[in-house]
Amino acid sequence: MAVASKRIPAPDLVPVRRALLSVSDKTGLVEFAAALSKAGIELVSTGGTAKTIAAAGLAVRDVSELTGFPEIMDGRVKTLHPSVHGALLGVRDDPEHAAAMEVHRIAPIDLVVVNLYPFEDVRQSGADYASIVENIDIGGPAMVRASAKNHAYVAVVTDPEDYASVVGALEMNFGSLSFEFRQKLAAKAFARTAAYDAAISGWFAETLEVEHPTWRAFGGKLDSVMRYGENPHQQAGFYVTGEKRPGVATARQLQGKQLSYNNINDTDAAFELVGEFDPARTAAVAIIKHANPCGVAEGATLTEAYLRALACDPVSAFGGIVALNRPLDAEAAEEIVKTFTEVIIAPEASGDARAIVAAKKNLRLLVTGGLPDPRAAGMAVKSVAGGMLVQGRDNAVVDDFALKVVTRRTPTDREMADLKFAFRVAKHVKSNAIIYARDLATVGIGAGQMSRVDSSRIAARKALDAAEAAGLAEPLTRGSVVASDAFFPFADGLLSAIEAGATAVIQPGGSMRDDEVIAAADAHGVAMVFTGVRHFRH
Repeated sequence: MAVASKRIPAPDLVPVRRALLSVSDKTGLVEFAAALSKAGIELVSTGGTAKTIAAAGLAVRDVSELTGFPEIMDGRVKTLHPSVHGALLGVRDDPEHAAAMEVHRIAPIDLVVVNLYPFEDVRQSGADYASIVENIDIGGPAMVRASAKNHAYVAVVTDPEDYASVVGALEMNFGSLSFEFRQKLAAKAFARTAAYDAAISGWFAETLEVEHPTWRAFGGKLDSVMRYGENPHQQAGFYVTGEKRPGVATARQLQGKQLSYNNINDTDAAFELVGEFDPARTAAVAIIKHANPCGVAEGATLTEAYLRALACDPVSAFGGIVALNRPLDAEAAEEIVKTFTEVIIAPEASGDARAIVAAKKNLRLLVTGGLPDPRAAGMAVKSVAGGMLVQGRDNAVVDDFALKVVTRRTPTDREMADLKFAFRVAKHVKSNAIIYARDLATVGIGAGQMSRVDSSRIAARKALDAAEAAGLAEPLTRGSVVASDAFFPFADGLLSAIEAGATAVIQPGGSMRDDEVIAAADAHGVAMVFTGVRHFRH
């Protein structure tokens, strides 16, 4: 049942006379507390926060002096008390509230400074169940929400990055904070507790293996405001969730201008793709444009892999994203900067490589410290009008499949290696996807078409263009293998690939016309392998 409002107008300026500080992250705490104390504000605090403030030589009252009750249960109960929450929730211009505060000797608190137990960090650290549960903050969110609700009279600070602006506002308003300023702090506070609760509920769902919880919450922290989104008329911001998966969200940007919305989207696609290739086995490079690969290759060195990837579609590679599965070295850097590139992302970069890239001041260089695990579980979220689609990350890896040869001819060892390579790439190409590969390099890619036949033809056409650009007598699709992300519904798509020169095929299978497709492969002496796993990517 909704509670009726008494419609008491909020004052504009509220003097700050007493502040309650209780923080887990003590970054900037002493300096902030000193500034508050200098402004004549009484400091009240709890536990370790009070000790830190007192150790700096500042006067501070323990919260137990307000409550008349000590901290108990290992600090689980210290601020959950009417003397605290009455001080935060009391509507000071309401005669009934004011009378209750006077009768119970509750002095108002005007400023609350709280940041929460580091649940997200502890969760990501791999701590045990009990440790994670112990880092679920209760008193902190309760104070934050109480203060934010009563922002008509109370200012709440949940982020150390806001300390300076609070001090500045107090100085500008001679010890008071404006209603607009308190509103903005309250909005940020509710967003923080929402993200915090989202992390907790998400952890429980993951731990208990609840695939579809009745209520699903997502939270993230603003990392940067984009100049615009996919198009200049769209606003955009980049939020990070705290997941420790190596990638664009966790990378260090060593140089270059700010990443754009499209840069981040494409760089994520590139690094997830290159993460499919074990760096201990081979060097691998992926070149991405508009979230689709225009070239992927393995090689003995990054330079070899890059040049082979570039040869697949050198026209589309202009202005693309280059992802590497090994640390960027000077030789590879020299080759990459010869073509206009928006972003390079790699696990690390040598000093010489960094110096080479630095000559291109707008080129972004990101290092991640590792590769994403292609087998790791996770969530993929897509917004739709009025809702969200949530699914598990596509963590199926072709090395784990029980591949089935369905044709009379069995692929050769070279063909099988190329088939697995091509299917790895197909996982990261927009459907309908057709990948031609030869000697562990893509030689033609068809992506995002409404017809699988069209994808086959586009990929073959791109291979022909690349051959002409390289001065080759025929396209490298001659003698290649082909991968399809989903089954061939008819034989026409397969026949188009055979016409382009493919000698072996890998596809999921499962069509009502599989027999027709297999018969077409047999009629042309083509080997075909079924994976039993589909890789749609929309």
